[in-house]
Amino acid sequence: MKKKKIIVCDAIHQKGFDILYAEKDIDVVDAVALPKDELLKILGDCDVAITRSSTDVDEKFLNAATQLKAVVRAGVGVDNVDQEGCSRRGIIAMNVPTANTIAAVELTMAHLLSCARSFTNANNHLKVERVWNREKWYGIELCEKKLGVIGFGNIGSRVAIRAKAFGMNIVAYDPYISSAKVTDLGMTYTTNFDDILACDFITIHTPKNKETVNMISYEEIAKMKDGVRLVNCARGGLYNEQALYDNLKSGKIAFAGIDVFSKEPATNHALLDLEHICVTPHLGANTLESQEKIAIQAAENAISAARGISYPNALNLPIKAEDIPSALEPYLELVQKMGFFAAQLNRSAIKTIRLEVEGDIATYGKSLLTFGVVGALKETNETTVNYVNAEFVAKEKGIESTFEAVGNTSGYKNRVSLILTTEKNSIRIDGTVFGDDEQRITGINGFKFDFKPKGKMIIFKNHDVPGVIAEIAAILAQEKINIADFRLGRGANQFAMAAILVDTDIDKKIIAELNNLPTCVWVEYAVL
Repeated sequence: MKKKKIIVCDAIHQKGFDILYAEKDIDVVDAVALPKDELLKILGDCDVAITRSSTDVDEKFLNAATQLKAVVRAGVGVDNVDQEGCSRRGIIAMNVPTANTIAAVELTMAHLLSCARSFTNANNHLKVERVWNREKWYGIELCEKKLGVIGFGNIGSRVAIRAKAFGMNIVAYDPYISSAKVTDLGMTYTTNFDDILACDFITIHTPKNKETVNMISYEEIAKMKDGVRLVNCARGGLYNEQALYDNLKSGKIAFAGIDVFSKEPATNHALLDLEHICVTPHLGANTLESQEKIAIQAAENAISAARGISYPNALNLPIKAEDIPSALEPYLELVQKMGFFAAQLNRSAIKTIRLEVEGDIATYGKSLLTFGVVGALKETNETTVNYVNAEFVAKEKGIESTFEAVGNTSGYKNRVSLILTTEKNSIRIDGTVFGDDEQRITGINGFKFDFKPKGKMIIFKNHDVPGVIAEIAAILAQEKINIADFRLGRGANQFAMAAILVDTDIDKKIIAELNNLPTCVWVEYAVL
């Protein structure tokens, strides 16, 4: 089988490279030090590209990358990725939105504290000007002050939790979440933006789009109380910078903490001339820990995309990003993995793919089905399939794909079940998501399980008699295969099933040995 080629265009933490080089079916191209004009010459046969802010995924890039299936932006911002151009070419654009969450949260807290106590100015006054003047630097306390949080996602919610620990009263504005996400934390949820403008401190944590650019400008600042303090560690331009400058200069805004600017680098920005502002050069992700996490997630996502298993955090989906509730996103990824998983357990010409959905997510059944079809067809080496053409590719192959919302009989709030029927037999995979994004396989052909859809695994159906585990372990030990996890499911009619997670690849010889055991009904090997 031809290796998949992943090109790394910009510098990432070494841990990311280590993960890529460890995969035998992946060919890694390190183009970090290559000039950008030279980079274009070697993109032609690459399957996936990992980029950062130094590489523009523009028309020139996309025209050169004629075989590209996906691009992974190692970080949150995708301002330098032409998503529309990617979509036209059937290229999936992805980012890594959560790896720098804690880093951004803690930087926001630093700016909140600086807004309250002017630490940076006091530091410069003493250290640079050598002036000891305690009276000049009276601040205020965070305790019992009201903090307005615009955007209550991964970062905004964590900032709120930490600020609440300081004794602040939190008011959150986010029209795209359930109010319970806020109120369950003992905080106030509002749909009236004026409630945010009435707060003592305001911090913003939204993406940058048409709806949020200049979200805070002259009109909004005029409604704020005198002496308000503003923080922006999200994206440049969410606060109108001229309005921010004018109102800092007039004293309407007592202090601001700014990590991001509309145009960067911002070495000559007018805001730098003002005293009552703390600025940092876009340091939201700049911790050693977050850089390592970003590299690891980018590498893992690139491998999944190259293999066609899934496209985590895909940005150009068949449904509009603003129409996707946060609770649905992990189910989209899970269903695609389930399709890929089912096709590996039932290797034959696919006849039908059926998706049953329980719970509120059934509203998005058609989109979920699309992801399941993509996953199943990827295993058949259908390299041209993507979210846009999945339905048409399935029809061309004579595969019937259907979706049905079913009553909740599982006890889970939401559950998805993918039934893949081939010329050989049928396989049913059940799955759900715990918490915000903990994906789980909960059943295979009626056998109950609870394991993550990730890694190398042997699925072994057997007669439910003593000694089976020992027989399996003996074969794997003889081949020096380490067992990372061993999950059992028992069913009726004296049958059982095992999901065995292993650390290394399993070859056909080992599968044949397992299949020859008298207790074995069938055995398959799958990689997720």
